[in-house]
Amino acid sequence: MTLDAQALDQIFLKARTANGFLDKPVPDDLLKQVYDIARMGPTSMNTQPARYVFLKTPEARARLLPALSPGNLDKTRAAPITVIVCADNRFHEFMPQVWHREGAMENFESNPALREATATRNSTLGGAYFIIAARALGLDCGPMSGVDLAKVNAEFFPDGRWRANFLINLGYGDGKVFDRNARLSFEQACQVL
Repeated sequence: MTLDAQALDQIFLKARTANGFLDKPVPDDLLKQVYDIARMGPTSMNTQPARYVFLKTPEARARLLPALSPGNLDKTRAAPITVIVCADNRFHEFMPQVWHREGAMENFESNPALREATATRNSTLGGAYFIIAARALGLDCGPMSGVDLAKVNAEFFPDGRWRANFLINLGYGDGKVFDRNARLSFEQACQVL
């Protein structure tokens, strides 16, 4: 089955990075719906290391502001929610619940380099799935990497179990978007061997 043109436009072709937001709250049940869709995206060995911290209150976002680059301050203050997309460094503890073969937890436990690479790669995928799910449910997203992640981790995750990967401002866009920049062509970005 192929998505219709309207769905493709909403998720990808006409969707834009939101740089401003309406003063309209995002209900918690909608956040749960977004997560319930995003969690179905594939990750290697079904590891699911992505974690999401929803900063809804001005006080919570104020804790984040010192870590942001100057260009991200105003849009983060205006967003109803800022999501910290994280990697769970101990994701492997859930492997007996989410993977169908024994030994996966022990394999990740004994191989820190594999565990870190898996957490980073697959939490990034999880964040991308989250953006797609949010757009599919009518929300606008402003993903950001202009942030000092070490400061975010020190402020929100001092125990080190979770570590910030990137941020997403989330809500209902006010139409403030930049002109779309060029995308690489198939020939520039792809090879068929």
